[in-house]
Amino acid sequence: MKQSSRHFSVITTAILLQVSAPTLAGTDGDEYVFLDRLVAAALERTRHKVRYDGRYRRIKYPMGDVPGNTGVCTDVIIRSYRATGIDLQQEVHRDMAANFNQYPKKWGLKRPDPNIDHRRVPNLQTFFRRKGIELPVSDKPGDYQPGDLVTWTVPPNLPHIGIVVDQTSRDGKRPLVVHNIGRGPELEDMLFKYPVTGVFRYPK
Repeated sequence: MKQSSRHFSVITTAILLQVSAPTLAGTDGDEYVFLDRLVAAALERTRHKVRYDGRYRRIKYPMGDVPGNTGVCTDVIIRSYRATGIDLQQEVHRDMAANFNQYPKKWGLKRPDPNIDHRRVPNLQTFFRRKGIELPVSDKPGDYQPGDLVTWTVPPNLPHIGIVVDQTSRDGKRPLVVHNIGRGPELEDMLFKYPVTGVFRYPK
């Protein structure tokens, strides 16, 4: 009888663990682990003091970066992915070099520029749309999962990007976002503060 009770307890515990474990719709185990690492990397970025500075700079390629104490919203994304082993500078440049006509023509460029292309929100939107998963824009907080990349238009017309993490607002209704809108990387309840223009998932 004691063995049966113990056996039942083990089965019950396993079921509860399966039910309570966090899941991401449309992801397998490896992708979930990756997105979990990406979220941890994004949260780690909030420990860095970064002065908002989007000036054009020449940087090395690949794995180039502007000085670590400077950056903009896209640098939060780039540095978070680098912590997982993914160099968006190289990945964006390779795709732009092969498919330049698929990318926005907002800056008068006639060829890819690895110094700046990956640091522009419209280019990241295009890259994630082409190489990742584009998800529907939604006004329901539950549709946004940890690791999702969200873009907004900050009035009047500033493109912006951040990463959804696994923490929620004080009322528990909205996932928080790591982003840099001018005060350095920060964790904020701002998912619906500005019009959402895109939602992407880029696990590898």
